[in-house]
Amino acid sequence: MAIFHHSIKLISRGKSKSAVASSAYRSGTKMTNEYDGITHDYTSKGGIYSSAILLPSHAPKEYADRSTLWNAVEKIEKQHNAQLARDIEVAIPKEIPSHLWQRMLIDYCKTNFVSKGMIADLSIHNNDENNPHCHIMLTVRPIKEDGTWGAKSHKEYILDDSGNRIKLPSGNWKSTKVDTMDWNSQDNAEVWRANWSEHCNLYLENLGHTERIDHRSYERQGIDQVPTIHMGVSASQMEQKGIETDRGNINRQINDDNKEVKIIRARITRLMKWQRELEVQPLDFSRGEFKASILEKLNTNKGIIKNQYQTTKDLKNYVNVWNFLQANDIGNLEEFNAKIQAMNDSFYAVKSALKTIENDMGKLDRQLDLWAKYEQLKPMRKKYMKLTGKEQKAFYEQHTNELDRAEILNSKWVKFTNSGGKISTSTWKRERKELEQLSKTCDVKMKAYIEELEKAEKIQKALDELFADIKQIPTKIKDAER
Repeated sequence: MAIFHHSIKLISRGKSKSAVASSAYRSGTKMTNEYDGITHDYTSKGGIYSSAILLPSHAPKEYADRSTLWNAVEKIEKQHNAQLARDIEVAIPKEIPSHLWQRMLIDYCKTNFVSKGMIADLSIHNNDENNPHCHIMLTVRPIKEDGTWGAKSHKEYILDDSGNRIKLPSGNWKSTKVDTMDWNSQDNAEVWRANWSEHCNLYLENLGHTERIDHRSYERQGIDQVPTIHMGVSASQMEQKGIETDRGNINRQINDDNKEVKIIRARITRLMKWQRELEVQPLDFSRGEFKASILEKLNTNKGIIKNQYQTTKDLKNYVNVWNFLQANDIGNLEEFNAKIQAMNDSFYAVKSALKTIENDMGKLDRQLDLWAKYEQLKPMRKKYMKLTGKEQKAFYEQHTNELDRAEILNSKWVKFTNSGGKISTSTWKRERKELEQLSKTCDVKMKAYIEELEKAEKIQKALDELFADIKQIPTKIKDAER
């Protein structure tokens, strides 16, 4: 199944990252960072399908060499916390054959980035056959027409009502920073994501595949189902070997729930459609006769000799439908139709509650999973933070992947902290158990609903037979008159 994944982040010196190191890792090459003198050798990394540098027409040709390019970036950026590059990671639909990967990525990068003046350094990874993906590193500083680096932003003074500059107590003039390019605009993220899904869908269509991807969430697409969680490389590889993982089990349960809900929705939709299309029938029975007629039709043997098991099953159906009619005080067609409408409302109420619960459980599962991984990396990050100078740089070079991952995870906890600024995993676990109990309650309601649905379908079948009998009467009279 084709999946959509398109993440955007910044590579900055403020997070102890290097453009040279990042490019070397993604391309599986060896490069020396002239800014700090550290050599990054990832030639034994493996899993690199292909890589390429794409230049705008006015960029210096020597930047086609990635070491020259990113060392030039490191040199022009003077700030200790400078933003060095933008990193975009996209998942390539596995339905698209590998010989088309580079061409489709080059087309996408040229259209969305290179044409806007950015240099794109792309590396396609296929270390997992079920998760081919591409890393796209983009320059964040514009290049002027003469081939030199331009400014990222300029200062714009804020004026008062009289058009004069405003002086601050510090003695400086009040000003704001204005980007020279719109590359940092949040609107771009939506455009780039949408264009990636359209780009992939075009290839899928041309290849004759019916699969499509969509950059929008299920909610924005109007798809009323719970999304599965991202498996990740490690879990995917374990699942391929037949080893069940927590993430895999969560996705299997979500898929099973979505399938069941889809089936139930189709059944209630058929009942609602039957109700809307039903013409008013001349069933002028008393309430008791209405019930009796339905039960009679339900238990008509029609000359078929049944075994003991089937007879017992018929009797059980008879009792269940009778109890359903009695419990819901259904004595005519209008009351049966009202019950169908009430069942429809009840189904969507339970389904909506279940969807919310499962989404919340998924969020907590992801938080707990990420926290567990962070706990494993925290001692290494703590040791790194205590080091300084060359020792810190050497330690980072040795543990680049782990420290980068720890930094990403550490930045996520800000929005999860409580008022005291601490992570409360015990609270998450308690909330998870409460949601699990609510989910079980919804499951019980859903099972009861399915039982009612089965009874309503049996009544519908009996009514259809009654209507067919009534419609045959005038037909027989007309035939006799002929």
